[in-house]
Amino acid sequence: MNIGEGAEISFSARLDKTNPKGIHIGSYTAVTFESVILTHDFVNRKHKDVRIGSNCLIGARSIIYPGVTIGDHCIVAAASVVMKDVPPNSVVSGNPARIVETNIRTGKLGHRLPSA
Repeated sequence: MNIGEGAEISFSARLDKTNPKGIHIGSYTAVTFESVILTHDFVNRKHKDVRIGSNCLIGARSIIYPGVTIGDHCIVAAASVVMKDVPPNSVVSGNPARIVETNIRTGKLGHRLPSA
């Protein structure tokens, strides 16, 4: 696993130990309680990297699927199921997760900053 400086990961978060080398979490990103980051597809026998940028917030009980890249300064709303890449500076929500806002700014641990 690559976990950046200042990243905070809840004790109840689940990071896929089947392919731990596939987890990449940026600096000052928060992975909150009961979130799941998957890096393997058991049915198709594939291992895929998951990349989460810096200054992101992964909301409670969210699921990040194998092969997904989440850009810097993103917020994943609680209980979202992220199956596709998320562009930087975005908020995603839902099942499946969809972009609900763009051009946001976040600070450390995904804390939202006022618009410029």
